[in-house]
Amino acid sequence: MQFDGRGRRQASFLDADGERQRFEDRVVRIKRVSKVVRGGRRFGFNAIVVVGDRNGRVGVSVGRAREVADAIQKGQERARRGMFDVPLTEDGSIPHYVEARFRASKVILRPAGSGTGVIAGGAVRAVLELAGVRNVLTKIIGSSNAINVVQATVEALQALSDPSEQRALRLAQIDSPGDG
Repeated sequence: MQFDGRGRRQASFLDADGERQRFEDRVVRIKRVSKVVRGGRRFGFNAIVVVGDRNGRVGVSVGRAREVADAIQKGQERARRGMFDVPLTEDGSIPHYVEARFRASKVILRPAGSGTGVIAGGAVRAVLELAGVRNVLTKIIGSSNAINVVQATVEALQALSDPSEQRALRLAQIDSPGDG
């Protein structure tokens, strides 16, 4: 594990082809939880971790453990396993408008022109920056609970469709003979 100039953790791992992948991770939130048992309270920690390569791949997970460091490590491992691809445009934006809801949180993502930057709140910003999105406008409606906002953002990013794939599907529909 090494740190870049801004104090962010960077790690490299071997992918399925044996090539070295560089991932950056960010802890969105750490929360202490307690369970009341006969001898008193037993404390644990939840850590929301985002892992991404800033080039169209991102993963999010919640790690739970008795110690903060263990919770973060579990979150990193699970987020790396659950990474997915995000379609991006040439100017580093998303291809189209999308909104997603997770429980009481609703996240709206809108494409933005070059030079706009990532206009987003804390939890959404972490996911989008590590996914490699450079220009986007966002809005959180409803609950701002970090877990729900991160999950809504992930659902929104997974709902994005690649424009070239959509074009190919439409051309295939035009080329195939219709039913009537």
